[in-house]
Amino acid sequence: MQRKTYNYNNSQLFALVALRVLIGWYFLYEGLVKFLNSNWTSLGYLKDSQGWFSPVFNFITEHDFLMSLADNLNIYGLTIIGLLLIIGLFTKVAGFGAVSLLAMYYLSHPPLLNAVYMLPTEGSYLWIDKNIIMLCAVVVLILFPTSTQIGLDRIIFKKK
Repeated sequence: MQRKTYNYNNSQLFALVALRVLIGWYFLYEGLVKFLNSNWTSLGYLKDSQGWFSPVFNFITEHDFLMSLADNLNIYGLTIIGLLLIIGLFTKVAGFGAVSLLAMYYLSHPPLLNAVYMLPTEGSYLWIDKNIIMLCAVVVLILFPTSTQIGLDRIIFKKK
């Protein structure tokens, strides 16, 4: 299987790698904070859901197994995705994982008119919030990969 090569100029490559590492750091740090806080749970966040899928998120909160699964997917998903993006390893897989988590966060707490959440938001949003913006940025990273030039994927998927 032949690896597709991308010809980015230095500025494009620097910008894309910086975006990948910054998003990776964001995910890694969010995961580590949750991992290090033994009392952390997504229960309150899920119960506060007011989006279109709030019945699904509320259903999760009513079942211990599903809550444990949701908490572990958040903690370990965020941590692993962040680490993979930073080191440039399996970045497409990490990117799809990131898109999945960000989509769930958006669907749980979409910035709708008259939606008031228990936890304060970082700003005043209408339809577009940081989750959607970051989701789009991750899609850019999937479509314009850099890890085969700067990252461990370069070593693993080296041309023969």
